Amino acid sequence: MDFIFIEELRLETLIGVYDWERHRRQTIQIDLEVGLRDRHAAASDDVADTVDYGAVAERLRRLAAESEFALIESLAETIADIILGEFKAAWVKARVTKLGLMRDAKRVGIVIHREATNLK
Repeated sequence: MDFIFIEELRLETLIGVYDWERHRRQTIQIDLEVGLRDRHAAASDDVADTVDYGAVAERLRRLAAESEFALIESLAETIADIILGEFKAAWVKARVTKLGLMRDAKRVGIVIHREATNLK
């Protein structure tokens, strides 16, 4: 099984359920593992034959800039939908973290795993 990964992609977005969260952008961190459908890219040495992690990062930057979510669960699901739908990945594991939200916790977040066959 081959997959690409992106670690600690930090983005600013409006996210949260509390009033104070709805008025200022927060830093979130995204960690992804993206399953490739085959090993063709290794043989062809062509980025067109794989999931381009640069394009993925840019797409997620746009998502964070243009969207507002109440729950990180909704954001994580949207990320999974994008990776599976737009980038034609076999599967995705997405970890979305809110940094410094709670005084006694370094991070809070969610991890989801979705496969192309069980896309909602």
